Amino acid sequence: MSLPADPPTLGMILKGYPRISETFISNEIRLLEQRGIPVHIFSMRKPREPFCHPSVRKIRARVDYLPENIISRRLPSLLKHNAQLAARRPASYAYALRIALRRFRRTRKSATLKHLLQAGYLVNQGLANRRIAHLHAHFAHSPTSVAMFSSLLSGLPFSFTAHAKDIYTSDARQLREKLAMAAFAVTCTEYNRRHLMGLGPNGHTPIHRIYHGIDLALFKNHTPRSMPTPPYRILSIARLTAKKGLPTVLQALAQLKQSGMLFEYTLIGDGDDRAKILGLIESLGLSAQTRWLGTLPHDVVREHYRQSDVFALGCEVAANGDRDGIPNVLVESLAMGVPAIATRVSAIPEIITHGETGLLVEPGQPDQMAAAIRQGLEDHDFRRKVIAAGRRRVHTSFDNVTLVEELVHIHRAQLNSASIGRRWA
Repeated sequence: MSLPADPPTLGMILKGYPRISETFISNEIRLLEQRGIPVHIFSMRKPREPFCHPSVRKIRARVDYLPENIISRRLPSLLKHNAQLAARRPASYAYALRIALRRFRRTRKSATLKHLLQAGYLVNQGLANRRIAHLHAHFAHSPTSVAMFSSLLSGLPFSFTAHAKDIYTSDARQLREKLAMAAFAVTCTEYNRRHLMGLGPNGHTPIHRIYHGIDLALFKNHTPRSMPTPPYRILSIARLTAKKGLPTVLQALAQLKQSGMLFEYTLIGDGDDRAKILGLIESLGLSAQTRWLGTLPHDVVREHYRQSDVFALGCEVAANGDRDGIPNVLVESLAMGVPAIATRVSAIPEIITHGETGLLVEPGQPDQMAAAIRQGLEDHDFRRKVIAAGRRRVHTSFDNVTLVEELVHIHRAQLNSASIGRRWA
């Protein structure tokens, strides 16, 4: 009696795995596996943090790492696999090379050629003896470039999930081309979906809006919140980058300090602007009130939510066009019963309704931010209302267990439609 064949597998192409700032991706993979979708991960980069969230340890997917730095001792292997593939599938390789050269002429970025070589390696080495029937990339820039070239080289269909920076800092011509070739695209906000629809080729490629959501079993706080008293506990969790608008929060805190408010400020996160942000804390005279804790795992972060009276984030559009979608930390803070103060940027109004589930101010306006923080701390009736409404919003619209069902349906239909002839061999 012959054994049943392995089910068709979803090949997931990621920028790096695991990454501490991308728990929404690891949660998605874990939930897909729990619902019977086999996943094989192809990561373009090895992990850079010394720890990972506990959810990663529940993932069963095999992980293959692509050569990250092509000018290295991996170059001979990279070239060998591309040469073998080109010899076996000359027409496909020649077509993919023409696409790569066209894209290179548009932007003059050598990364395009690197992505072609990584795709050749993935197809020749990573797909061998695997029942991968579809390729899906997270982030519309480099991972989707690798997925697109892998699709051209293998004949497998591909799709991608677009998030934030990868949409708004990508060359629109390159992104439009990816949309034209993809079987479908997913994005995490309605704001993003409308933007991508405006780029798309006559609307032929389905673009699904599916919020990331969070693990409500992880972010819950059943302890009744007492009304806060000075010194108030104010929290921000963010990468230390321009789009997070932390200077607006810090300038607002300096105003509150000058007015006589007593508070303790906790900042969790790290990033390229660390020196700038820490210098601003010192120059604004906030060193005595501030604890900067760097990057922390979820179990520790959860305790800081429990201990905080209000959450503040000053997101803005960076000079290069980078912007947030819906920062997961806003969803987490509402789930934990912490009133959130944020800005009217991108899709943030899809989670924060001003005066109902939190407060919104204009970006780059520390006066407005200071007034909103004060209201979030001192207006007790307002706090009771937004804490209850914020929790309802999260439970209604941002439960990742519910949201993943739509993604399961999309991936399962795509995998089931992949016939033997379409699988790479």
